Amino acid sequence: MEQDDPAEELTELRERPLGALALLQVAAGSGLAAYAVWALLLQPGFRRVPLRLQVPYVGASARQVEHVLSLLRGRPGKMVDLGSGDGRIVLAAHKCGLRPAVGYELNPWLVGLAWLHAWRAGCAGSVCYRRENLWKVSLRDCHNVSVFLAPSVLPLLEDKLQAELPAGARVVSGRFPLPTWQPVAVVGEGLDRVWAYDVHRGGPAGQVAPAPTSASVPGSPSSQSG
Repeated sequence: MEQDDPAEELTELRERPLGALALLQVAAGSGLAAYAVWALLLQPGFRRVPLRLQVPYVGASARQVEHVLSLLRGRPGKMVDLGSGDGRIVLAAHKCGLRPAVGYELNPWLVGLAWLHAWRAGCAGSVCYRRENLWKVSLRDCHNVSVFLAPSVLPLLEDKLQAELPAGARVVSGRFPLPTWQPVAVVGEGLDRVWAYDVHRGGPAGQVAPAPTSASVPGSPSSQSG
């Protein structure tokens, strides 16, 4: 009795059309894999945050990071990334001279990934990633802030920034603008667009310049009137 050639059987299996049951099994397997990623990477941090304040993780693109740095480069003072994810913005900020650079991220898996990236870049002893709820972090000593958050939480973020940021601070928001503040600079197009906002002296923390521009502005804080 002849034995079947394994290679021929594999080829025949690949060419055989999938039935409805097989397609259902593939879909179920894909869904299970997606849920596993959610449960391991995203859900642990969300358990400690109210539903209305939860923001899903979407890593910043290389162009988005570049645009953020173009609006912060050369500025003095502490830089923080709120919801720092895998730490790429903090790491890039440190490399371009924004120091100290600190990332706040609640998800332990993403914090671990951020430290891994920093270690591979030789910066593990220089940058800082903290597993903390960004809504509970004090921003009173922060002069440069980057955020890539969902539109649903930005009105609440405005309140926090207005209450805590010192005069002269700059906020850079990626993907979505702050809903009521007026930007002093806008860089990029589409999902790569970022907005810069300056906190002025002579008014409540969080007051911003009245008119936006469409190009990158110098990294140093703009002159502000009382």
